[in-house]
Amino acid sequence: MKITFLGTGTSQGVPVIGSTHPVCLSVDAKDKRLRVSILVEWDTYAYVVDCGPDFRQQMLRINCYKLDGIIFTHEHSDHTAGIDDIRPFYFRQGDIDIYAHKRVLKSLAKRFDYIFTDKDKYPGVPTLSTHIIKNKPFKLHGLKVIPIKGLHYKLNVFGYRFGNFAYLTDMKTVEPVEIEKIKNIKVLVINALRKEPHISHFNLEEALDFIKKVNPEKAYLTHISHLMGFHEEVQKTLPKNVFLAYDNLQISI
Repeated sequence: MKITFLGTGTSQGVPVIGSTHPVCLSVDAKDKRLRVSILVEWDTYAYVVDCGPDFRQQMLRINCYKLDGIIFTHEHSDHTAGIDDIRPFYFRQGDIDIYAHKRVLKSLAKRFDYIFTDKDKYPGVPTLSTHIIKNKPFKLHGLKVIPIKGLHYKLNVFGYRFGNFAYLTDMKTVEPVEIEKIKNIKVLVINALRKEPHISHFNLEEALDFIKKVNPEKAYLTHISHLMGFHEEVQKTLPKNVFLAYDNLQISI
């Protein structure tokens, strides 16, 4: 299995528009972060987790020519706003599979009604095959996927375990029964917004505490804002098995 970090930034991305914060002015490529998303590949299959406003740029950047589906964590714009840009994949492949909680699918159908409508559909609009995810395992081409439920402030969100890899973003609270699903996993990805506390995201201290509970071989931090600090400086302060993810990073499991 190969994981590509398409984006590792928070909802505004890094740099933030108009910001003069030192991290936003950094020339280090690792300090430039598109909105958070990953590409998961195994055998001949390729699935994206989340499809934010940078989706087109991310697909062009890695030269992605085939997409088997999109799995959504939740409905916020930085995770869903790029859905219209699946059109090139639809034109080549036909209907595109998307997977999400029924609440998320309802939100998408409201915001992108022209895509989800069955009446007088505009020519060239993509057609989606929708699949409802509940808090129970499901399979994608033989690969077992396990949803991990958490709270993003008061909003239920899903992270996912793919084999020996788990991806959790926009988490603030995760119950022990959900943590048990990923205990001692090989690779964990978890959100860490900044050093200061935040109402709906783990900060750095909370993310490191969560990593200790899960006890993975390696952990990567994502959904990072400019307020975390410079990539190279923060990395030096982390435990040996914890890494700041960065855009275009690829790992194999």
